[in-house]
Amino acid sequence: MASEDVVGKSRGDTAVNTIVNLAEEAKLAREGVKGPGHQVLTVCKSLFAGGVAGGLSRTAVAPLERLKILLQVQNPHSIKYNGTVQGLKYIWRTEGLRGLFKGNGTNCARIVPNSAVKFFSYEQASRWVFGCNYSCLATENAQLSPILRLGAGATAGIIAMSATYPMDMVRGRITVQTEKSPYQYRGMFHALGTVYREEGFRALYRGWLPSVIGVVPYVGLNFAVYESLKDWLLQSNAFDLAKDNELHVVTRLGCGAVAGTIGQTVAYPLDVVRRRMQMVGWSHAASIVTGEGKEALQYNGMIDAFRKTVRHEGFGALYKGLVPNSVKVVPSIAIAFVTYEAVKDVLGVEMRID
Repeated sequence: MASEDVVGKSRGDTAVNTIVNLAEEAKLAREGVKGPGHQVLTVCKSLFAGGVAGGLSRTAVAPLERLKILLQVQNPHSIKYNGTVQGLKYIWRTEGLRGLFKGNGTNCARIVPNSAVKFFSYEQASRWVFGCNYSCLATENAQLSPILRLGAGATAGIIAMSATYPMDMVRGRITVQTEKSPYQYRGMFHALGTVYREEGFRALYRGWLPSVIGVVPYVGLNFAVYESLKDWLLQSNAFDLAKDNELHVVTRLGCGAVAGTIGQTVAYPLDVVRRRMQMVGWSHAASIVTGEGKEALQYNGMIDAFRKTVRHEGFGALYKGLVPNSVKVVPSIAIAFVTYEAVKDVLGVEMRID
């Protein structure tokens, strides 16, 4: 009997707890407070919006992205790509349409989670910084200052880049290989396995340090400039661009373009060094890297890569591929920001990058 009483009491307590929980959920709903389930759904929607934004923006400029990397790493003794128009024509003539989009599948596989984590991390970092520093550092109208936005953007960029860096590393190699390469990576997973097996785990993060350093001005300035421009236009209604306290899509595209141009120009030399370091140790390097009858330079680290690049090719080599990158980064960043906000609006996500 005692055991039956205990079981009955346990079941009774469970039923009471269930009723109490339901009552609390109903009360929260009446008061407009969102429960944990709603928060999880909101996070998933935000991640999805970031992934769609990243994949769409990168696919739109994939040919320019591939040409940029080819210009960054090609051996100076064997020039095949000499400028944006000539380079695109050469790829089309020698590799066809598929050549223009080589590596884009791997890039999207990387950029979708990267973009999702980046946008979500920015929002969470902004909320954390805002909560910790509102009393002394936030602006009077309850918005983050440009410096805090820069810090939140840099934090988001480092987290997202570090989480997906191995995919970026092998994407660079897949992008560089041509039909005449002595060894072919058959895809992202094959490349990851091959690099790990032949060069070790550390090789998957080769070039990580300049990437981290470059993220601070690149991603940080992207978010800081984009958000600050939007706020300035909304508050001042400069050029009569703000209608009903909202900016037109074209205006937001312009803000994203300015942000992308500033960020990529400041961080570009670090991107060149990163790409070159990613090719180190590739015994079956494509002819574009080694040249014909020549050996690719070997770098012992970030500083060594900077020094050898400038010594052998001049300071201008740190900006190889800047033109196609400038052409692609403007629509890429702009499309990413606008797509992200548009998808969030469609999904009804309440978190904003404000």
